[in-house]
Amino acid sequence: MIDIYFFKKYRMFLISLGLISLTTLMLFYRVLTPKPFLPIYQPAEVNYKLVDSSLQHVKKYHRIADFNLINQNGDSISQDFYRDKIYIVDFFFTTCPSICPIMTKNMFQIQKKILNDPNVLLLSHTVDPETDSVAQLKKYSLLNGVIDLKWNLVTGDKKQIYNLARKSYFVAENDGDGGPNDMIHSENFVLVDPEKRIRGFYDGTDFKAIKSLFNDIEILKEEYSNFEKIN
Repeated sequence: MIDIYFFKKYRMFLISLGLISLTTLMLFYRVLTPKPFLPIYQPAEVNYKLVDSSLQHVKKYHRIADFNLINQNGDSISQDFYRDKIYIVDFFFTTCPSICPIMTKNMFQIQKKILNDPNVLLLSHTVDPETDSVAQLKKYSLLNGVIDLKWNLVTGDKKQIYNLARKSYFVAENDGDGGPNDMIHSENFVLVDPEKRIRGFYDGTDFKAIKSLFNDIEILKEEYSNFEKIN
């Protein structure tokens, strides 16, 4: 009887104490549980077949090289467009009958996911700039629901594009000089952080990999949650 009386008398106190204890445990759990962190890929850590021989020894400080290309609207697109942004990169060509249509559909799904997020953008490079003129890219963009403010399809100097693929983004196995007989065909999507560093590689034809990319974008956004200060 005494126990029942005690619990009735101090019921609110015990409930409050229990809630405070539970909250404290949850706070300790959050503090002690490490936040997920994406790797920062350096040339020496990527499959050597994908890395230009001049960079295979590099273990730190790799950044995406500056570029200047032309998008589907005829506008000049440089690294400035992506300054302080997270962005996803791929390499394609508009007449590709095999993997490129699948990659473009998956890029469209990413565009839908990031549509209202000003800190995440897309960038697709044609590997066939001789065919993929500005007019051709515009036609392709209209057919595939590209939103200009979110997604640039770019063309330009072939050697510059191929150097980016091989020496910045590491998406092509074979060596080459960007000449007329040189051809890149890669299914890889590359996740780049606001500091121009590679944070992930994904099979652009596999929607499971795209779901993983969605998750990694959120992790990266959390890492750079002070975007307002950057911008």
